[in-house]
Amino acid sequence: MKKFYFLILILFFCAFTEEGVKPDVPEIAQWRGEFRDGKYNETGLLKSWPLNGPKLLWFNDSIGNGYGSPLITSDAVYVQGEIDSSGYLFAFDLKGKLRWKSFYGKEWMENFTGSRSTPTVTGDLIYVCSGLGEISCFEKVKGRKIWSKNMISDFNGKNIRFGFSESLLIDENMLYATPGGNDTNVIALNRMNGDLKWIGKGKNQYSAYCSPLLISLPTRKVIVSFSLSELIGIDAKDGSLLWSQSQDTICDIHGNTAVYENGSIYYAAGCGNGMVKLNLSEDGSKINEVWRSKDLINYFSGFVKVNDNIFAASEKKNKWVSVDANSGKLMDSLDFKKGVSIYADSMLYCYNDKGQLGLVNPFANKMKLISSFKITKGTKEHFSHPAIKSGLLYIRHGQSLMVYDIRKAKKT
Repeated sequence: MKKFYFLILILFFCAFTEEGVKPDVPEIAQWRGEFRDGKYNETGLLKSWPLNGPKLLWFNDSIGNGYGSPLITSDAVYVQGEIDSSGYLFAFDLKGKLRWKSFYGKEWMENFTGSRSTPTVTGDLIYVCSGLGEISCFEKVKGRKIWSKNMISDFNGKNIRFGFSESLLIDENMLYATPGGNDTNVIALNRMNGDLKWIGKGKNQYSAYCSPLLISLPTRKVIVSFSLSELIGIDAKDGSLLWSQSQDTICDIHGNTAVYENGSIYYAAGCGNGMVKLNLSEDGSKINEVWRSKDLINYFSGFVKVNDNIFAASEKKNKWVSVDANSGKLMDSLDFKKGVSIYADSMLYCYNDKGQLGLVNPFANKMKLISSFKITKGTKEHFSHPAIKSGLLYIRHGQSLMVYDIRKAKKT
């Protein structure tokens, strides 16, 4: 009898450990925040800035050429840069001291020279992609390269006019990327060693600078990204094409990550369909267009959805606009040129292509510019997306990385 109860106990323990307790999944730090949607879960931030901007805590003018954003974890800052045609991954501590600099391969030296991607960090590993398609995995402590693969030479990919620019997508032990070849449109790799897991043909088109989104549904995970003229939905399990939506104008630049919320996909295209809302079926196998708006034309500067509002800069109007998320109706506009949009603590952060950073209250009767200042350090175009972590604002402008304190003063 004792043996019987002991056997029951063992079986119960095995069932509990296999089904009730799942292995820890490392937190992922990635492009445009936790969900790639440009929203940062921060509180206690300033609601206005001094005339010359918030306090600059530290900066570094030696990170090399590039347009990719900095990536911030709880204990470090990572950023990619090009120096003398070589690509490097830099690691700083939170006070700006360089921990290490690791070479990951040759970088893009044609149109808009320099790095173009944001690192992705999960657990003790960092993943980067070069403008020439080199995917590399590094360990965090000393920056040692663990493995690398090239999307052109290893997976028959095709480079594009401005170089590969996606920030790599990680989910559990899988890494997803878009070589854009005729037979290898999308791939999945084992993120631990770079081994190929599957190939998805998609629509057999070039990639389009888009950092993909992963949608986790009860019965399926769906990868949403852009190829040359199509928004595509890929089954994350095997790479099969679930659905696609053609753009009404062929264009090779679709740099905005889509946003998913409550059964709907939102995307913004610079040429093609403009701003679009799609309903996604419960099993992820079908889409249905709800509306599209030509008032919001955006190539790669991102947009944010907050409640029933979508905020972004519109190329068509050369200003920021607000669109109703339920109807697609244009609600408001703000004359602040055009540029990158992120959001934190009820405020919109607008970084325009003239180098001005604006703090905007988007929920006033009209979108209201509260404060602004000019980014004077750095080189070339103001394309990099800012990031916010623990009350600090991180901005990359070419060879310069700047860190501003945007926390409210603590009451004494």
